[in-house]
Amino acid sequence: MTATDAERIAIADSYLQALLSRDGASVPFHPKAVRKEAGLKTGFSGAHLTRSLTSGPQYKLVKGISEKNFSVDGDNVLVDFLLDSRGVPKPLHVYETFHIPADDPRIRRIDVKFRRPR
Repeated sequence: MTATDAERIAIADSYLQALLSRDGASVPFHPKAVRKEAGLKTGFSGAHLTRSLTSGPQYKLVKGISEKNFSVDGDNVLVDFLLDSRGVPKPLHVYETFHIPADDPRIRRIDVKFRRPR
């Protein structure tokens, strides 16, 4: 089965929804999935990412996501959005790249960059 761009966008969006719902099991991760935040590895496997989304203290601070904009570039789904967090006065502008091959539509890699909006 080859996934469409819309299906791969929905997979990336399932990750964003899990940031809010804390339901990591709803996200289709490849077993060897990794996550890098500002170049540092913060996710070490699909199982680790699932556990982190479900019970990681860093995600308890997430209180809202808005202004999501998705695009697809080859095997990558790109999204930029605003992230509201407890204890942070202004939302952060987040850029995430999800590597989701069409022929195996599971998240294999996430690269995250943050920027404070002006």
